[in-house]
Amino acid sequence: MKKPDPIEQTLDRLSQLCDEPKQVVVEELRRALNHRSNLVAAKAAKIAGELRLTELMPDLAAGFERFMADPVRLDKRCAAVTEAAAALYEMDCLDPQIYLRGIRHVQFEASYGPPVDEAAKLRAQCALGLIRTSHPDAFPNVVDLLADPQPQARIGAVRALAACGGEKGVLLLRFKVLTGDREAEVLGECFAGLLEADFDRSLEFVRRYVDSEDEEIAETAILALATQRRPEAFAVLREKWERTVTGSLRQTLLAAMGTARLDEATDFLLGLVGEASVPTAVEVIKTLAHYHNDERVRAAIKKIVDARNDRQLAAAFQAEF
Repeated sequence: MKKPDPIEQTLDRLSQLCDEPKQVVVEELRRALNHRSNLVAAKAAKIAGELRLTELMPDLAAGFERFMADPVRLDKRCAAVTEAAAALYEMDCLDPQIYLRGIRHVQFEASYGPPVDEAAKLRAQCALGLIRTSHPDAFPNVVDLLADPQPQARIGAVRALAACGGEKGVLLLRFKVLTGDREAEVLGECFAGLLEADFDRSLEFVRRYVDSEDEEIAETAILALATQRRPEAFAVLREKWERTVTGSLRQTLLAAMGTARLDEATDFLLGLVGEASVPTAVEVIKTLAHYHNDERVRAAIKKIVDARNDRQLAAAFQAEF
């Protein structure tokens, strides 16, 4: 019989703590944060952050420093330090020292191909934490991260600048878009951040990119507009639909308008079910499937489908609703 793995047993025990009294949870998490296994410490940190157990902040900080003493040997894939930094962020920790250390940390580890930098997520998390502090090096470090080799780290910098808002953050995000990025996803985060931080002044700026010759960039701008769930953003999507005849962008636009959760968007899509070509109407019905529990929308689609009397539309309605 295989001997039980003590680390797996400890991880299982941590998963069961939600049913225990708070004091028991705190004490067991405190012990786990000091565990030699980085996986145990990482899981304990994650739970502590989710529960916002601020009494464990000193233990999280101490654990971070302990693993950072020799991270390649002690903390494979930066598991423990990343969760510790994330937990401290969730607890509104404003001590910049951990974030400053984490945002500069690079950790290459062996892989099947070239060595992989496992600290990108840590740098991204520390950017979010650092920008909250009043440390004079916060903005310079986050701006440096905009040019990080790893897209995950660059996305962290973008989210940090968006979260801090203000003129400085908005202008830096605009500049990042104007200078470009190898990954469209990074620019998508910039679009979303700009719209979230300063919607009125950023709408026209983002509008330019829905017509980008680079289809990936156009898609990210479209999806960023959809997240805003505002009539002005939907108007841009509708205008783009009306001048988009073919191609995968139509699928992106349908998905974006379907997730906008606006009456204007729903009414427009219902109109397409009634007036668009059958293949397009079928796609719209699929897009509206997340409304299957909304009796008003369901009844409206059924009425339109019945009126059109088309087998494909009827089959699509039956499958989705």
